[in-house]
Amino acid sequence: MAKQLYILLLLLPLHIFAQGIKVSNLQCEYKSDPSGIENTTPELSWQISSTQRDVMQTAYHILVADNIESLNKGVGNIWDSKKINSSASIQITYNGKPLSAAKTYYWKVMVWDNHKHASAWSNVANWQMGLLTASDWKNAKWIAYAQMPDSMRIVPFAANRGPKGLPPVNDVLPLLRKTFTVEKAIKKATVYISGLGHFDMSLNGKKVADHFLDPGWAQYDKQALYVPFDITKQLQQGNNTIGVMLGNGFYFIPRDKRYRKMTGAYGYPKMICRVVIEYADGTVSNVVSDESWKTAPGPITFTSIYGGEDYNANMEQPGWDTNDFNAANWQNAITVTGPPQLNAQAADPLKIMQEFDPKTKKQLSDGSWVYDLGQNFSGIPQITVQGKKGDTVHITPAELLHPDGSANQNGSGKPHYYNYILKGNGIETWHPQFTYYGFRYLQVEGAVPQGEAKGKQLPVLLAIKGLHTRNAAKRVGSFVCSNELFNRTYTLIDWAMKSNMASVFTDCPHREKLGWLEEAHLVGSSLRYNYDIHRLALKCISDMRLAQTPEGLIPEIAPEFTKFGEPFRDSPEWGSNGVILPWYVYEWYGDKKVLAESYDMMKRYIAYLGTRANDHILTQGLGDWYDQGPKGPGYSQQTPKGITATAFYYYDLCIAAKTATLLHKTQDAAGYQKLAAEVKQAYNKAFFNPQTKEYGTGSQTANAISVYMGLVDQQYKTDVTNNIVKDLRDRGNALTAGDIGFRYLLRALDAAGRSDVIYDMNSRSDVPGYGYQLAHGATALTESWAALPAVSNNHFMLGHIMEWFYSGLAGIRSAPGSIAMKTIEIRPEPVGDVTYAKANYDSPYGMIATDWKKTANSFELTVQIPANTTAMIYLPANVGEQITESSQPIKIVSAVKFLGYKDGKAMIKAGSGIYHFIAQKK
Repeated sequence: MAKQLYILLLLLPLHIFAQGIKVSNLQCEYKSDPSGIENTTPELSWQISSTQRDVMQTAYHILVADNIESLNKGVGNIWDSKKINSSASIQITYNGKPLSAAKTYYWKVMVWDNHKHASAWSNVANWQMGLLTASDWKNAKWIAYAQMPDSMRIVPFAANRGPKGLPPVNDVLPLLRKTFTVEKAIKKATVYISGLGHFDMSLNGKKVADHFLDPGWAQYDKQALYVPFDITKQLQQGNNTIGVMLGNGFYFIPRDKRYRKMTGAYGYPKMICRVVIEYADGTVSNVVSDESWKTAPGPITFTSIYGGEDYNANMEQPGWDTNDFNAANWQNAITVTGPPQLNAQAADPLKIMQEFDPKTKKQLSDGSWVYDLGQNFSGIPQITVQGKKGDTVHITPAELLHPDGSANQNGSGKPHYYNYILKGNGIETWHPQFTYYGFRYLQVEGAVPQGEAKGKQLPVLLAIKGLHTRNAAKRVGSFVCSNELFNRTYTLIDWAMKSNMASVFTDCPHREKLGWLEEAHLVGSSLRYNYDIHRLALKCISDMRLAQTPEGLIPEIAPEFTKFGEPFRDSPEWGSNGVILPWYVYEWYGDKKVLAESYDMMKRYIAYLGTRANDHILTQGLGDWYDQGPKGPGYSQQTPKGITATAFYYYDLCIAAKTATLLHKTQDAAGYQKLAAEVKQAYNKAFFNPQTKEYGTGSQTANAISVYMGLVDQQYKTDVTNNIVKDLRDRGNALTAGDIGFRYLLRALDAAGRSDVIYDMNSRSDVPGYGYQLAHGATALTESWAALPAVSNNHFMLGHIMEWFYSGLAGIRSAPGSIAMKTIEIRPEPVGDVTYAKANYDSPYGMIATDWKKTANSFELTVQIPANTTAMIYLPANVGEQITESSQPIKIVSAVKFLGYKDGKAMIKAGSGIYHFIAQKK
């Protein structure tokens, strides 16, 4: 009878089910309705919402089908999990029939809760598999306009401008096209395509999707990424034409007078693709890249990821990507070799995310015009212009201006510029396609603004704007408070974050564009509160696995396009990202799979560090890069390199031990624990002064990193923390910690309950820091605390305070030992003159939010806790204050449990729901 009732439940219409619980936001491999899935046992997740409080999932049932009709009938012909008693709602491993390349699967889920409610079935979600083996490409070939001679290849890249005597070199940026016929009704059509270094694809004359700089950067001698697109709606009966434009990216860096950070060449641009057409009658056809494709030079005459781009509109071939174009004069593509491994681009693509119109414009003495867009950002310019055939518009982007008002690229890589040659047949609009830069200002030569012509025979610039490009990772958090300096600091850091989320976490969007690895773990928590970077973090981890050397070294950049000289290749503070980031991804997102995939990389890197250690002490690397000292920023000035390098060695060992335990590698775990104890003993012997209770020089970084990483014996922890505070107070709350140490300074103070010190330290505008940068006109976080013009003015490596805005001031943090915020800690810190703060974070389980305000006599806190989680709430209140929740005395509210007072806070345990607490002084 029970079984019959359960089957009946599966078939009932939605309105029959309890309205209090709902399943939504279904994700496969951490994305909604993804394509290109290569994991044959993908991870499934969902979120639960309810009108009730204290809701926990008790069971779930997943159905997966290879057609939506079966799923709508309640049949999971690929996987029927049946009812599984479990609270798990994230990272559920698929356990059905084998999955096929390029095939689409449909799924839905229902859940039960602790109030004996069953949800309705969720809306149907889907995922599409990628191409899992080389044979799945169906004999598609890498094709190109030209083949680079092996003698011209430079891999790895040479630093800067390369060896003396290298001649200038440019390449043809080709167009490729293919016409094919569709003669039957289509069910679904997908294209899997890679174009190196970058590609833009069109179908029947219209661009496919809104991506920018596809595919993501990779270690091209080992791997390239492909991008899947659903083109079902763009295909038509009869003839269809695919058009592809190729750019250089990091695959080939032309050599001319323009700026380049490095000199190298994997080859000339090339592409590979497979179009899979599924027909309504069940048959499948393929269109693949081969010698039958046609190719010709395109109108882009120069493009460099570092130097800029040139476009000659007179070389356009109108209609080149449509059916009616006559390609008789085009040559056949040639087949070439490509990277040995192709993987789907799993991270979010780059897109144009925002547009900026000029705030002001000014004419310089040389006749050029400078436009101020008001914000420093990553992106490209776009112009709309009218003039004569052959006229050239020259555009120079810049973060800063020289005293004479002209574009200043001294700290961002010069020269970088764009040339557009007009075709002269009316209004023309153009923007670069295969490069970008970081800028606020645009200097334009060879054109005049509309209304400013005054008889000059120059093209008229009808419009100019900036297009902000970045990784399209979803925003998952927001923060605001009563302190305007903190709000402006939040925005300052956020712009640096957005500008440096490309297909890697870059250091800057102009001079280097490299994946320096320390930022991903040090500023990672700040990033994760704001953006869903799960997939981008996995890409970073994959890049590290490919960059790791046979000796086990993880270099400071990944992909490692060039091998920098020491100390810019082997710094434990950078390379340890290979150990730390997988663990942080597990902690934040519950992704245990990444630990298993990364374990060998972790082991090999830790073994490598062991070969570099002398009595367990490491001394190589950059140390606390860009700290504040008596000299200009660069190498660590305040802290001996041995302290930070060895602290990371110890921290890596601790993480490796925990990872080994999780993966049931007990012998490894015991070995790492033993070695960690030995490193800790050696560290304290080498660096700790038991008389002064300080490490090394007693710098903020030296003491803070020792506290945070657990290197301080418990008996000395309070004294060492007090020394951190004393150093800050003695300096008038001025900071000295740099790129490596500042996060640990904040975390050590926060853990000690000294958010008051964090407030004081970050409330000054007269000494180098966030306030100083803002006072000096910065609109994005700068590379140096002092906003020096000679270095980058769009760098996110010092953005660590963002983490404290969320976890400290607003009070949203994971409970100790909790994974993916399954157990949440709400601990707001009302410090200084802050009278209110409001933040939210969309966690893997759902939205967590706090909203507090304080007056002279009360503290009000509104909290949102997602279903299937619990929270410990620390409400600022003292013994004797009257505490209510939704106007009811706290002790009679059944949904929460009052646990008493500790350290000026009332402790309250709560389940999911929205709560409104007031602590009122009597």
